Amino acid sequence: MIQTVPLGLIDKQILWNRLIAVVEEQAQTLQRTAFSTIVRESGDLAAGVFDVRGRMLAQAVTGTPGHINSMALAVGHVLERYPAEAMRPGDVFIHNDPWMGTGHTNDFSVTTPCFRDGKLVAIFACNSHLMDIGGVPRMSGSIDVFMEGLYLPILRIVEAGVVNETLMELIRANTRLPVETEGDVYSLIACNDVGCERLVETMAEFGIDDLGPVADHIIDTSRAAVLANIRALPKGTWSSTLTLDGFDGPLALKAALTISDGGIHVDYAGSAGMVKQNFNVPLCYTIAYTSYALGCIVARDIPNNAGSLEPRTVAAPPGSVVNALKPAAVVARHLVGLMLPDLVFGCLRQAIPDRVPAEGAGVLWGINISGPRVSPPRHDDSFVVGIVTTGGMGALPLRDGLSATGFPSGVRGGPVEIYESMSTVIVWRKQYRQDSGGAGRQRGGLGQDIEIENGIPEPFELACSYERLIHPAAGFDGGLAGAPGVVARSDGKSLPGKGRFPIPPGIRLHIRSPGGGGIGDPRHRDPAAVAADLANELISPEAAHSLYGLATDRAAV
Repeated sequence: MIQTVPLGLIDKQILWNRLIAVVEEQAQTLQRTAFSTIVRESGDLAAGVFDVRGRMLAQAVTGTPGHINSMALAVGHVLERYPAEAMRPGDVFIHNDPWMGTGHTNDFSVTTPCFRDGKLVAIFACNSHLMDIGGVPRMSGSIDVFMEGLYLPILRIVEAGVVNETLMELIRANTRLPVETEGDVYSLIACNDVGCERLVETMAEFGIDDLGPVADHIIDTSRAAVLANIRALPKGTWSSTLTLDGFDGPLALKAALTISDGGIHVDYAGSAGMVKQNFNVPLCYTIAYTSYALGCIVARDIPNNAGSLEPRTVAAPPGSVVNALKPAAVVARHLVGLMLPDLVFGCLRQAIPDRVPAEGAGVLWGINISGPRVSPPRHDDSFVVGIVTTGGMGALPLRDGLSATGFPSGVRGGPVEIYESMSTVIVWRKQYRQDSGGAGRQRGGLGQDIEIENGIPEPFELACSYERLIHPAAGFDGGLAGAPGVVARSDGKSLPGKGRFPIPPGIRLHIRSPGGGGIGDPRHRDPAAVAADLANELISPEAAHSLYGLATDRAAV
């Protein structure tokens, strides 16, 4: 047994940097080996290292807030089911319980205890999105979680280094993509294995056999830094509301945010109750995006771990749409969850308006399609593929919002070449959507204009899961709203934002994602910025003249 060497502050800082490198290699392993296009191309994943008590110490830069901040809670659930003393070298645990993981069954979570010389020294966790796990076709209107595919409780998928082939066979049998799904499971397992290997190497190099002192330092320091930032904020309680398109009518969300010296608390009392459709949100996902929104404002330069997350607390009434109870349908939980940051920002904007963006597109506009690969169709030759597309971010107090950016999800837009290679469709157009950003002193980011058609004489099906078609992103302080989203066919038929719809052969699908809201009076926009928008064709001359008045004339000169 190696004698643990006392660590100084510099040693702890170096070890912290190494932990970040370890978890980033862990995440990159997952992304490089994943079969799922949304993981491989867009980074829809999370990877991190935890101490033996289940406290998250470090997360990879590659990843998304919904995955990462819910993963921070998931390891605790695994430890409740399989305590640390019951874990053995070579064990791997898997589950996709929406209430113990990332909020819906398409995300698999894998947890791996890490041993050094027979002693448990850390726990590695990761999760990612799988394209198909059976059930009714994705986003097609499930009414409970049991319709949403394979549901795995917390189970050992590898025991003492031996894969549970019975469980693996069960997973393969419950998906339309057995090869890809099994490959994604092995990708998750390999991800944690690489993290553990690198951590053991690091501990050997530093001559330590216990991460406890480093863990305490990371968590205590991060907690103190967040609390110091919070104590510098004005104290009080502020409320905000947000209206979503919903399914068959508007859906109201409400929040009250309280800042005190002890932290920031967000209470969602008054929000709509659970709905019969599938965009209910388990509490873990509500916590994830609430914590992220707060972190953007009060912890931007502070590492995300158990310590920095602790001062941010959340409450939501059980049975509300943001604290859905099993067996609610939750596969489209992002439709509400990704809108929560705008609701939180609505509260913070009243307290610290100079640090908060205007509303943005929020929900990702992923284009999930399925269909036959050949004509005439064969039952054994079909595709299910998705590409992430994005809308515009809301304007920031000192600059324009980012265009075609997946805020707050952090998921990158996918390349159309990969999308086309894995399906039969042709993407005829993918460009910025002119005039879609809300006008203002600082303008909202632009959405996208995308045009798709099948390349074979067969229909394909679109799974719609969108927001901001009816209620666009609002501007602030005189800024105008962003353009609402549009889903339509080239034959003139408009499609709603939610549901599953056939696109006949020869008909093009038009996807126009929403823009972000603007900040400030448009007449006060810098003429040089207007000129740049015109030169880059991001705004039309007619819109520029209408919105910016004399500023356009000066820019033209």
